[in-house]
Amino acid sequence: VEHRLFSFITQNWRGCPLIRHEVVVILISATRTSTGLNVVCQLDTNTYPTGLKVRDAELAQVNLQPEAFHADWNYVIKPHQQD
Repeated sequence: VEHRLFSFITQNWRGCPLIRHEVVVILISATRTSTGLNVVCQLDTNTYPTGLKVRDAELAQVNLQPEAFHADWNYVIKPHQQD
């Protein structure tokens, strides 16, 4: 969950028992703010391998654009420029 959305999402599900994944998805998707934020959410039921290692050289190839505030948390992943 994007950390800037988390406070709004937790306000929305306050007092609701989070008993199933579907309940969590419904409550997250119902999150709205007075400034027009509408959250979209869907459950990803795929399985993913664990224990994969990303080499430093591979990570260096990712085009990360850090944001000014908390660049270690806030960044945009952009496609590489075509030469």
